[in-house]
Amino acid sequence: MNLHHLRLFRAVARDGTLTGAARALNLSQSALSSQIKTLEASLGHDLFERRGRGLVLTEAGRIALDHAEAIFRTADDLAATLRNAGTARRALRVGALATLSRNFQIGFIEPLIGRADVEAVLRSGAQPELLRALEALSIDVVLTNLVPARDASSPYLVHALSEQPVSLIGPPAAAGLVGRPLPELLSAEPLILPTPESALRASFDAMVVQLGISPRIAAEADDMAMLRLLARANAGLAVIPPIVVRDELASGRLIELGTLAGLKEEFFAITLHRRFPNPLVAELLGAYETRSAST
Repeated sequence: MNLHHLRLFRAVARDGTLTGAARALNLSQSALSSQIKTLEASLGHDLFERRGRGLVLTEAGRIALDHAEAIFRTADDLAATLRNAGTARRALRVGALATLSRNFQIGFIEPLIGRADVEAVLRSGAQPELLRALEALSIDVVLTNLVPARDASSPYLVHALSEQPVSLIGPPAAAGLVGRPLPELLSAEPLILPTPESALRASFDAMVVQLGISPRIAAEADDMAMLRLLARANAGLAVIPPIVVRDELASGRLIELGTLAGLKEEFFAITLHRRFPNPLVAELLGAYETRSAST
């Protein structure tokens, strides 16, 4: 058994046919079949069984594929780690959920900003896309407010970074509302809310049901930056973590009318079990933990 055999086996397992895998590998079907039989002989088990025109993995085949994927992840991990070894600058590749607070993202990488020996590469996207990039080792860490689905075989490590309070935020014109009971504001004033699929919106909906309130929804957005802009445009009062509008609160462009007790926004960093982890990730996680403990 060697890596070449495992690579061919993985191609057949992914395609489900010898014909398609052979075409993708630029091999003859007979040569590919022979290599698979050699691997099966070395392992002492059949790896595929034929169903109709396709091939499906046997139980031994599923076990072999899990191990093969782990072997290739380790090989890719080693290559990605050593590719930049010995260079003067190190790269940190961060993926962030597209709707995540920009202030939070900057706060996470802040210890590396301005360092001459570090290049920070930031990309945003949907969570499934980012997790695929993480598994492919094209990014080192994913920042998100959504915990990915996990089971015993999941490769993800979930690092809880912080819990942020959630407040009712409005423009300076809403200053006259300061001091009024929050349940009254939630029922009487137009609100700017996260979209229903978000964890924060689910918590908000549960809260207003418990309070017996029917909120007036002026706008919904799945992007924290858009919630901030809608609040600045006087579209209503935004249900949003203050960290998202930190600069606006400091400058007076927005004001905080009160904290919504029981609501919180959680932020996470997602990494992989890696034999050769990027040391910059551990550095940032440690720095964030230290800052959180001191506040």
